[in-house]
Amino acid sequence: MKKALAGVVAAGVFLAGAGTAFASSWHKLPDLKTRGVAFEQGFYRFNPAERSHGSFEWSGYLIDTEPDDNHNGYVQVRVEGHDWDRYYGKQRQRVHLHHASWDGAQRYTDDAYFRVCLDKGTLRPDNCSSARHYQPR
Repeated sequence: MKKALAGVVAAGVFLAGAGTAFASSWHKLPDLKTRGVAFEQGFYRFNPAERSHGSFEWSGYLIDTEPDDNHNGYVQVRVEGHDWDRYYGKQRQRVHLHHASWDGAQRYTDDAYFRVCLDKGTLRPDNCSSARHYQPR
């Protein structure tokens, strides 16, 4: 009886761990582009509550595709209905970015939007790709 119960408990622990591992595994972000900037070779994952604040973690390369236009590119990320956060690259360069975005009022993140934009200054609106919506799989 004790062996059978131990086997059931062990199976439950394994399955719970497998669910957590799957939810926090890396997934490919599609390449995003707009005039002057691109985000390529990107990956994301939704971390469980006990890892990195239960964040939406992402990484990839932000590339200035028109180095002579004198504009900088950035990535925008929005989680749990908050405002967009900006993560800037560098003009005339390819920059690796790796960040974790989360809502401090919640235990984990399960809703994120991601896009790439070109900063055109204060007098003209920025170019942005369409926003991609992500949720844990």
